[in-house]
Amino acid sequence: MKLNDLSPMKGSSKKRKRVGRGPGSGHGKTSCRGHKGQKARAGAKIHPGFEGGQMPFQRRIPKRGFKNIFKKEYELINISDLNKFEAGTVLDVNSLKDAGLIRGTKYGVKLLGDGEISNPLAIKIHRVSKTAREKVEAAGGKVELV
Repeated sequence: MKLNDLSPMKGSSKKRKRVGRGPGSGHGKTSCRGHKGQKARAGAKIHPGFEGGQMPFQRRIPKRGFKNIFKKEYELINISDLNKFEAGTVLDVNSLKDAGLIRGTKYGVKLLGDGEISNPLAIKIHRVSKTAREKVEAAGGKVELV
């Protein structure tokens, strides 16, 4: 076998369509573009949202409110979720991730005060609410901001 004997598998490659090569080819005259219109012209590029000059859907629908693009979204954990850890455990972002309480941490983790805690824990976290800090310290634990 030589390099010049190699050829693609049968059916794996397809000949390209050669348009504008006369009436006998079946792709002559208008070159498969139909007659006239924007798409028949040279250099015609129509973006996906274009609706033929009609007011586009994105501009037709009413707009309300405000979306802050600089908002920092924290992963949220409640105090009640921490009861499954043993007393004296040091909790940080990695241990919370391993326990399946959070997924990722784009801006950090915030501890909220919903529920009760009985075990004293040492928690190293990015944000904490006032009630959550009080409940952890009342149980004998401590909260440290990272």
